[in-house]
Amino acid sequence: MSLKAVLKVKERKKAEVEALTKLLKEYKVVSLSNLHKVRAAQIQKLRKMFRGEVIFKCAKNTLLRRSLREVSKEKPGLNGLEKYLGGSTLLILTNLDPFKLSIMLDKNKVKLPAKVGDIAPSDIVIPEGSTGLPPGPIISELTELGLPTKIEGGSIWVTRDTTLVRKGEVISAQVASLLSRLGIKPIEAKLSLTAAYEDGLVHPPELLQIDLQAFKEELQKAVDSARNLAVNAGYPTPETVQILLTKAALEGRSLSIAAKVFDKETLPILLAEGSREASSLLGKLKEIDASLAS
Repeated sequence: MSLKAVLKVKERKKAEVEALTKLLKEYKVVSLSNLHKVRAAQIQKLRKMFRGEVIFKCAKNTLLRRSLREVSKEKPGLNGLEKYLGGSTLLILTNLDPFKLSIMLDKNKVKLPAKVGDIAPSDIVIPEGSTGLPPGPIISELTELGLPTKIEGGSIWVTRDTTLVRKGEVISAQVASLLSRLGIKPIEAKLSLTAAYEDGLVHPPELLQIDLQAFKEELQKAVDSARNLAVNAGYPTPETVQILLTKAALEGRSLSIAAKVFDKETLPILLAEGSREASSLLGKLKEIDASLAS
């Protein structure tokens, strides 16, 4: 390589480091994601989804490492992201909370065409109806894959919903080709954060992966436990006062019944109780003296 070419490479790398450094200084949250098995189409769709909120930038680890060290002079702890650099790295920059960012990425999975060797994330079903494909040699291919077909209106129709690939099965070249022609995108792809920096702290991946359903269930359990504790302690709050009043009313009525206090609520209960006791007493007396039975 000529001296001129070497100088050009150095200048280009210097410019890239400067650009990365500027971005790292500009955004509050700096996150990393691994690009292993991530497709370019996936990144493009995410850029469109989060335009104005999130920046996605592919960066070489050597250049990113230099930028992290430089900016860590102003943002202490930022260089802690270095240990999460490995393989191909995607730099994700935003001013959103890193946990919110992780949830957003998890919710916004991207649908992608299947490739040979992909694993089906769920059953891939070819729905009943027109395929939009004209009759031809493809009919034998569809039959070979187990799809029941007919010709109608100048196109091939699938006569009933048919499962082409089961969840967990490997997608073959023949299946991938057919799905592409049918416009079916069965692969769900998402980005997962490998680390995120915010306000001097580096959050590891295990903290960033949030199961919202499990969190809601745990939160509901905590609410229920707190309410039960407040009720048992007789502590009135907007959430417990109705329960406490109902409980007090029931306990007061039980006490009135036990003490034989007559009022409009206890009188029917006490009379019914007295009637039952009288009937029981009469039954015992009849056992002692048979003449009482007449």
